[in-house]
Amino acid sequence: MADRTQDRHGHRIFAALYDRMTAPAERAILGPRRAALVGELTGRVMDVGAGTGANLPHYRRADEVIAVEPDPAMRRRLTARVADARVPVTVIAADGETLPAEDGTVDSVVFTLVLCTVPDPAQALAEARRVLRPGGTLLALEHVLGHGRAALWRRRLDPLWTRAAAGCHLDRDTETTIRAAGFAPATIEHFSTSPAWGPIGDLFQLTAER
Repeated sequence: MADRTQDRHGHRIFAALYDRMTAPAERAILGPRRAALVGELTGRVMDVGAGTGANLPHYRRADEVIAVEPDPAMRRRLTARVADARVPVTVIAADGETLPAEDGTVDSVVFTLVLCTVPDPAQALAEARRVLRPGGTLLALEHVLGHGRAALWRRRLDPLWTRAAAGCHLDRDTETTIRAAGFAPATIEHFSTSPAWGPIGDLFQLTAER
């Protein structure tokens, strides 16, 4: 998540406000989708860009969750939630482009609202492919540029948004990037938040096999 707006302490203000800002969307839309996406995962799971730990309450069956988060401010809040998780969680300071695992040693890699932020999403997905075992699963829940007038104004808003939102970009075509990385979605669903024209109004949820 590192970008030029981040100091050695991380994005402290953004991290302090993040859970409060996203709470309505988490209750209405994102929380249930996180639960459906990760709740039944088993084995060794790598949660990339785990942020403040929004996925942690939803893991129920994993043998181990490796929560990767580069931002120190986010990581402090993530670590504070580990004790309440129902599965073993290890928090690691690393970024998406250099995942801390040997080749083919992870059963599932999870990206939720993070490929918008990593400096090099193609490299992060190449790393996901590297660490996944054959037959392992990539899971993603991401917001995207969308189409029409909403896409046009998101492109215009992107430079300001990126600075204010800890490096998050509004103009990425993440589904295409995932496919280009060699992942063919087994399931994919496009959906919108309210309002659909908002900065993160267009999203998708997918699973793909290694």
